Amino acid sequence: MNRMASEQFEACAGGAEGAGRRALITGVRGFTGRYLARELGAAGYRVFGTVMPGEPLGPDMFHVDLCARSAVARMVAQVQPDVVAHLAGISFVPHADAEQVYRVNVVGTRNLLEALAGARRRPGAVLLASSANIYGNACAGAIDESVAPVPANDYAVSKLAMENMARLWNERLPIVIARPFNYTGVGQDEQFLLPKIVAHFRRRAPDIALGNVDVARDFSDVRAVAASYRRLLAASPAGQAFNVCSGRAHSVSSVLALMEDIAGYRIAVEVNPALVRSGDVLTLAGCNDKLASVIGRQRGTPLADTLRWMYEA
Repeated sequence: MNRMASEQFEACAGGAEGAGRRALITGVRGFTGRYLARELGAAGYRVFGTVMPGEPLGPDMFHVDLCARSAVARMVAQVQPDVVAHLAGISFVPHADAEQVYRVNVVGTRNLLEALAGARRRPGAVLLASSANIYGNACAGAIDESVAPVPANDYAVSKLAMENMARLWNERLPIVIARPFNYTGVGQDEQFLLPKIVAHFRRRAPDIALGNVDVARDFSDVRAVAASYRRLLAASPAGQAFNVCSGRAHSVSSVLALMEDIAGYRIAVEVNPALVRSGDVLTLAGCNDKLASVIGRQRGTPLADTLRWMYEA
């Protein structure tokens, strides 16, 4: 992206980008959804969202089970969104019910795309949140979008299946695939690795049980991910997939060292064999050059700053 285009993106954040436009976020109450709602709202969009039946409703929110095809169609007909960010799904890799993972992540997405394609006014951009987990145990240095997927768990297979299914709709909808690598921030559930580590340090626990501490991940700040999603929706590079990542991998042991500096004490680590998953992806670091070519190079947040934000929240 050239300098002028980058400056135009920055100007959009002031409100012109989304003025008079409707944004739909599925899973708006989820970890990422909350941050993207703020990001889109600040850019001037009127933000609508879906939550699961039984959850409290807020303004412009709808109770929708994405596996209920007719309910999805009714919601889309009522919202008539200009842009859509599909974030709802099961994102916890060791989720116990594999059937539910496939049903929600694949069939639920198909129901949404069918409803959008049949809407009276079709959206100008549809972002589908996939996952860098589809690359599996890739050993390609900084992984770019040309690396062949070799998914190593049901979650990753479900996301790759979702991507393949979405291709059936490319001629009818402007679909953009986002493949986020790991990211974290305030509000992420403690079942995920970094929030678990931060929570132990916040309560000054003497020890922590972890899996393989040599596993390395490319961690981003959730606020940077939300900003990337907004920019992709504005650019709408239809029919393409983009890594959303920092470009640098951090091992679990290095995260522990950062937290020891932040909290001012050393924690004892117990490696629990039950937490060492077979088929675990050992190192996952991404290349974000393709993303930067479309939305501009973003100033990344150092992982230490993200961890401190979480620790002090």
